[in-house]
Amino acid sequence: MPEILNGREAILKYLADNHIRQSSLAKVYGLPRQDVYAILKGRKNDKRANEFVLKVINDYGIK
Repeated sequence: MPEILNGREAILKYLADNHIRQSSLAKVYGLPRQDVYAILKGRKNDKRANEFVLKVINDYGIK
């Protein structure tokens, strides 16, 4: 599974720049808050986590 560190970092920067909490992102995507935290911190990096990162990048147009 490819590592998507750059994607996670881009999401974290986007959230900070736009004053969006990770818990809000979790609610939007219907995931437990702990899962979103773990994904964005790199503690959870399975296929589902990578798909989540790619979906958030695509949905929010993160560059």
